[in-house]
Amino acid sequence: MFHKKRKMMSAYNPETHIPVIRCSICNGEQVAGFQEITTGKFTDICLIKDEKDLLTFRNEYGIRDGQEIKKIY
Repeated sequence: MFHKKRKMMSAYNPETHIPVIRCSICNGEQVAGFQEITTGKFTDICLIKDEKDLLTFRNEYGIRDGQEIKKIY
């Protein structure tokens, strides 16, 4: 699956969105993004190929190291 290099979400509001990683059960691809709490709609932000990509995602959106990022399938 091809993704654009990186999308920027204008603002991450923890009251309306939660950070998640969407994982493919077929090929193991992982995409980081945000899920709306009320509707469950997923907005993809970037492809996660390694720990460096995950760290970049965390840093760009201020997600603390101790804060869990839920995985959805």
